[in-house]
Amino acid sequence: MLYIIIAQDHPDSLQKRLSARPAHVARLQALLDDGRLVLAGPMPAVDNEDPGPAGFSGSAIIAEFDTLNDARAWADADPYVAAGVYAGVDVRPFRQTFP
Repeated sequence: MLYIIIAQDHPDSLQKRLSARPAHVARLQALLDDGRLVLAGPMPAVDNEDPGPAGFSGSAIIAEFDTLNDARAWADADPYVAAGVYAGVDVRPFRQTFP
C-alpha cells in the first residue's frame, strides 16, 4: 500500500539538512531502485523553487510499504531525523487516484 510521509523542518535547519542530504537521498534512491517510490521532494520555505538561505519547511514522500508500521519505521530511521532537521513527521495511508 502507498503511504505519505510529511515532515516539518525545525526553523533554521538548512545547514543540518545539507549535511545529512547525501544519506537521505541514498535511502530514497533505494526505494526508487526497488520500484516503491512514487515521489519525494522538499517544500521550499518561500514561494520559489530555489529558496536560497530561507531553506525548506519540510519534505513530502509517497512510497509503497507493506504496513503503516513499516512506513513509520522507515520514516523514523531517516537521516534527517537523526540530524535534527525534522521537528515532526506524519505518516498516513495514501490512495493514489490520479494520474
